[in-house]
Amino acid sequence: MANRCDICGKESQFGKNVSHSHRKSNKQFKANIQKVKAKINGELKTVKVCTGCLRADKIVKA
Repeated sequence: MANRCDICGKESQFGKNVSHSHRKSNKQFKANIQKVKAKINGELKTVKVCTGCLRADKIVKA
């Protein structure tokens, strides 16, 4: 299952860890995804939502 927000589509991003000697290694920045029971079209569903969407009230929690 993808670590992706069902509302806005936010997902993991990739970057680099940079050491003091400037060596680079790959790093994955993961989105803060929460499983939430929400009312969608009048029925309860469990959706995966990022905390940005939760704080912006883009869903109605059950």
